[in-house]
Amino acid sequence: MHILFCVGKSYIPIHRQMVNQLEAMGARVSCLMYDQAWDKALIKKSIQDVQVYITAISACDREVIDSAPQLKYVLKTGTGLDNVDLDYATEKGILVSNAPGENAISVAELAFGQMISLSRMIPMLDRKTKKGEWPSGDSYELAGKTVGVIGFGSIGQKIARYAGAFTMRVIAYGNYQDTDAAQRLKTTFVELDQLLREADYIVISTALNQSNYHLIDKQAIALMKSTAFLVNISRGALIDEPVLLEALRQKQIAGAALDVFETEPPKSLPDLDNLIVSPHIGGTTQESISRVADVTVENIRKFMHHENPEFVVNQTAVSKIDK
Repeated sequence: MHILFCVGKSYIPIHRQMVNQLEAMGARVSCLMYDQAWDKALIKKSIQDVQVYITAISACDREVIDSAPQLKYVLKTGTGLDNVDLDYATEKGILVSNAPGENAISVAELAFGQMISLSRMIPMLDRKTKKGEWPSGDSYELAGKTVGVIGFGSIGQKIARYAGAFTMRVIAYGNYQDTDAAQRLKTTFVELDQLLREADYIVISTALNQSNYHLIDKQAIALMKSTAFLVNISRGALIDEPVLLEALRQKQIAGAALDVFETEPPKSLPDLDNLIVSPHIGGTTQESISRVADVTVENIRKFMHHENPEFVVNQTAVSKIDK
């Protein structure tokens, strides 16, 4: 079995260990490293005789799938599948799985780090103090505030759990409504407009799809409190970035923290004291990388032995697979 591994930047330190494990199972593994993994032409050339494709951010669209007549299984080293044409893969009988929840702790912890950093102006105070200044500014406690979570999956539920430790009120919006988890985590489901109006902190943790592109636009920002903070740890295209950046310049809202961008890396970002940015590292701690790697290798082992992999997102493709 030939495997193509498009190695995400976070998996560079651990990819050799993964390759060794896969080769010990009898697989042949070809790797495209992070810089190469953006090159669709190179992916199409490399995938022609591949049965299994591991991707982080690399394309798995119709063009790539059509270049891989032997492809049977696609594995995403993460949760979001916006770089995978799931409908076309299913039509072709190609199994697709991800690793949901394996990076939820890491992403939720970053969200709280961003919330605290925004509330206490930590990056700005750090920069100015190092320059010899002795700055001050408005800062806020999280305790007693309302956090609105957009997307109540594994990450959103972790955020709600951590919010309880800060004695925060939690409201949530999303198509997926786990009422048992919401009750356990003292979370109330509300409509999006209510969440935007009432939340002191808005954390986006929902998957990107066609229906929520630019979910946070000019109208959404207009509903937010002038003291609200916006945190995006999901996908950049959920926010209309130029609109948000202008709102931050005008201090229409108090601040924002972005770990993700519509174009990555972003071409340019303004130097604003009320904007915190990071290079899409929410789910990439040493612990989460190890967990995702274990799931990925184990799922390939199961696939090679005609067992059912975990976290398959298109079960209807299973019956089409020629085993």
